[in-house]
Amino acid sequence: MSHPHPELKAAPPLPEGGLRVIALGGLGEIGRNMTVFEHAGKLLVVDCGVLFPEETQPGVDVILPDFTSVRDRLDDIVAVVLTHGHEDHIGGVPYLLRERSDIPVVGSKLTLAFLEAKLKEHGIRPRTVRVREGDRRGFGPFDCEFVAVNHSIPDSLAVAIRTRAGMVLHTGDFKMDQFPLDDRITDLRAFARLGEEGVDLFLTDSTNAEVPGFTTSERELNPAIEQVMRTAPRRVIVSSFASHVHRIQQVLDAAHQHGRKVAFVGRSMVRNMGIARDLGYLKVPSGLVVSTKELEKLPDHKITLVCTGSQGEPMAALSRMANRDHMIRIGKGDTVLLASSLIPGNENAIYRVINGLTRWGAHVVHKGNAKVHVSGHASAGELVYCYNIVKPRNVMPVHGEWRHLRANGDLAIRTGVDPERVVIAEDGVVVDLVDGRASITGKVPAGNVYVDGMEVGGATEASLKDRLTLAAEGVVTVVAIVDADTGALAEAPDFLARGFVHDDATFEPVIPVIEKTLATAAEEGVGDARQLEQLVARAVANWAFRTYRRKPLIIPVIIDA
Repeated sequence: MSHPHPELKAAPPLPEGGLRVIALGGLGEIGRNMTVFEHAGKLLVVDCGVLFPEETQPGVDVILPDFTSVRDRLDDIVAVVLTHGHEDHIGGVPYLLRERSDIPVVGSKLTLAFLEAKLKEHGIRPRTVRVREGDRRGFGPFDCEFVAVNHSIPDSLAVAIRTRAGMVLHTGDFKMDQFPLDDRITDLRAFARLGEEGVDLFLTDSTNAEVPGFTTSERELNPAIEQVMRTAPRRVIVSSFASHVHRIQQVLDAAHQHGRKVAFVGRSMVRNMGIARDLGYLKVPSGLVVSTKELEKLPDHKITLVCTGSQGEPMAALSRMANRDHMIRIGKGDTVLLASSLIPGNENAIYRVINGLTRWGAHVVHKGNAKVHVSGHASAGELVYCYNIVKPRNVMPVHGEWRHLRANGDLAIRTGVDPERVVIAEDGVVVDLVDGRASITGKVPAGNVYVDGMEVGGATEASLKDRLTLAAEGVVTVVAIVDADTGALAEAPDFLARGFVHDDATFEPVIPVIEKTLATAAEEGVGDARQLEQLVARAVANWAFRTYRRKPLIIPVIIDA
């Protein structure tokens, strides 16, 4: 397996007739998937998603792929192809279209509907190209064929990209449920046909590559969901991703069967389910869905609420219910059903919510104690099947953290792919397909771009470090009035501290330290207020660490007397 090397330099120009593949997101992380294909001077982008921040990134709303490497080539982009409508594949599109609004956006009916609703909030009207499985469309030098795949959102597609350099098959996110709720299975016949034609580079979903066997069918969740609806003594509150149309369909069917009415709670849930219903992806028995107002008139055992918040996001409905900060008051006898997976890294937040709900008397049914969730991604058994059917010449695992990519690469090798032709890349690593061989040739910038409120890219690693310091160590502002001629303090400095140990006497020992620092500066002829501020800040920081083993953020303010 060829591995990335930290010493990679900028890639050389692409050889005539070659195909270049650069993942700007989605490798080494679960999220912000974006892959750029370059051929014959043109670019094709597949997916453009966001990544959700971790606890070490306070104040960040979402993280985008880094567009630096394509920014001066926006006019060369012939299309953005979207494999499906999840946020980690479409969430970055508004930010790309801000830079060039007329890039054609290609996707299936539901994917484009979810995207258009999102773009409306950004005030952008996209140029869209609607495709479905079986379609074949040309975009510049790229000939794209779309293949049906099954995933945890309807209407997902894989894309086969034919170029003069060879054919790439990109699975998007997929699994091989043989009994999907919408009877639309992953089209292995098409995979086999493409394999016969010759797949030169296979980009495969790695998320579940470490999980042995096969991913369970969605239908196997029906008994557990049905049992909750049948046995819950009072209300049932279901939490799910706002895009998981099939899971919500199962909930609606079970509620209907047991004479319960359903209300959707939360903006994204109401919006997405409205879209899914209008387009015919969600079949709603008449009279089943009511407004939250109408629910108030019904007895508790006739009520089902469907809301977002399965990931413990602080603002989502479920967390607010657990914190008693929501119009829906959870009480004794209520049943809460968490019908989504745990995103890695969110476990603590989710258990906090489960504990909060349990404390108010709710019975919480989740993946840990009932069969209420299956993954949307192919497990190792399914991936091996795909390798054996497609027989690819080169393999590049995508969509996963390091361990997932490595596990997926190992599976490819076990099915007979030459280890030299399995490319494990990271975000920003350049992979060139030339004369039928894929190899790593360099890298482009691919940092984290933080969206912070209305600002894109304003928050940097340094400012996040400051925020973490503020959270963990506190802040001390030192206001000193200094006689410019002598460097002496005109009066005792003022100290304003937040989140740092302090009473009025705390800072007395540091005053002589400041005086000494200023005196030394005056001797050396340093009179510039900014330089003095830096010297004072350093002196106070050293004192705080020596005395209290704390590293607060120091804000010095020097005023000329």
